[in-house]
This record gives sequence, structure tokens and C-alpha cells, in this order.
Amino acid sequence: MTEVDLRVEGRIATVTLNRPDRLNAMNPAMREQLVTVFDETDADDSVRVVVVTGAGRGFCAGADVSEGGTAFSYGHDDTRLRDGGGRIVLRAFDSLKPIIAAVNGPAVGFGASFILPMDFRLASTNARFGVVAASRGIVPDAVSSWFLPKIVGVATALDWSLTARIFEAEEALSRGLVASLHQPDELMDAAYELGERIATAAAPVSAALTRRLIWRMAGSDHPMHTHRVDSAAIAALGRTTDAAEGVNAWREKRPPEWTLSAIADLPDLPWPSQPQFHIPT
Repeated sequence: MTEVDLRVEGRIATVTLNRPDRLNAMNPAMREQLVTVFDETDADDSVRVVVVTGAGRGFCAGADVSEGGTAFSYGHDDTRLRDGGGRIVLRAFDSLKPIIAAVNGPAVGFGASFILPMDFRLASTNARFGVVAASRGIVPDAVSSWFLPKIVGVATALDWSLTARIFEAEEALSRGLVASLHQPDELMDAAYELGERIATAAAPVSAALTRRLIWRMAGSDHPMHTHRVDSAAIAALGRTTDAAEGVNAWREKRPPEWTLSAIADLPDLPWPSQPQFHIPT
């Protein structure tokens, strides 16, 4: 991969957007590599947490629009084209591993949308954010109109989307977009510290199912749908060696030693059916 760097150290994978000369703006190669990188981290049982950041002074400046006014022109007949940013975001949404965003600099357009399906969002005091699609003559990209109101509320989502203004890290913190702010040279240490806490505390299968329960059931129209799934999950996991290990480790006041794999040992649960991408003709 040329536009995205993947590095695994210990239990944490670091994904770095790597086009620093363009403030890590997304181009077609980066789009495909970001989809692939989550396939790789899911398939690696040594990886327990994924940290995503940007190379250089930016996180991601959005889509690369260096070609000018035709940047978003996909042709009159291409009615089935999927938003490429949405493919990336939905792949992150389906990750088996918890994801931490370490927003080191400007996160605008797709850069702001990309962090939304991540489970934790930490930011440098140098970070800036912008939901700018309306000022480019399009609509919010990368499924952000679904994620953003769930995170910051409808009023804030409309404010940021319709004014298309660039806002500071302090506002992102006060509105709940990010969980904490850090000095630039302390951001990655904070992300890795959080990652290690997650890797130690949560069994891999439990972590995968927990993030899926919270994200997938967030739009459910009744808690009974969640009750069906979490009842089946508790019944399935309660018989496993990890469930026994979790209880025994707690009783013996020692760190647990998990053995199940998030890629190989997920139980079959009664999830609501997932829709397929389709644009009516």
C-alpha cells in the first residue's frame, strides 16, 4: 500500500493516512487501501485495537479535488455509483476490532466523516473540523448524515452541515464529537494508552460483539430487537472458555488471558437483516 501505512506493534495496529503533501486528501488509491486495511486488521488475531491517524500536519483534508470543478462529476448515466467514502465508513463500521481516531490536524469533509464510525475520537489541540459538503454543492458524504446526529444531536449536525464552517477542537470537544484533547506530542501516547486498556479489559469476541450491538442496534425501533440479540450472545458466550476465564481472573485478582478469536469464534446471532446497496432505476 502506498497511500496508507499499516504498522502492528504488540496488540495495536496503527493505520496512518499517508499523503502528507496533500494533507492526506483521499484519492481512489487511498479509498481502496482503506477498505483493504480493515480486512487485514480483522484477520490478524494479534491485533486487538486499531488506531487511525494522519501523516504530517493533517488528519485528512477530504476528497482530493485537484482536478477542479469536475471532482464530483461521475457522468450522467452512472446512476448506480456508490459514494466511495461511504464504502470506507461502512467497512470501519463492520470492524471486528475497536477503532480509536487520533485526529492530529485538520479533519474536513471526508476527514470529518471518516472518524464517525470509530469508537473513540481523540484530538490534538491543533485539530480543526469541517462538515463542508453543502459549500461544495453536494450533500454530506460517507453516511455522515446517519452517524453525526447520533453522536452530537440533530441541532449540532445541522449547524455544522449547513454553515459548513471550520470549527476548532474545543468546540468538537464541547459538542461531544471528540472525547478528549491532547497536546500534539502527547496525542499518540494517549491513543495507545487507551488502546492498551481496551486490549487488556475486553475479550476479543466480547469487544467485537459489543461494538456491533451498540452501533447496529442504535437505530432499532424497539429495545426488544436488541434483547433478542444480546440474549443469544450471552447464552452463546456464557459457555465459552473466555467467560470462565473472565470470572476466574476477576475472582483471583489477575489479568485475564483470552483465547478465543474475533475472526474465528463469533457466534451466529439473530441480527436484523442488513440491506444491500441499491438505487432504484
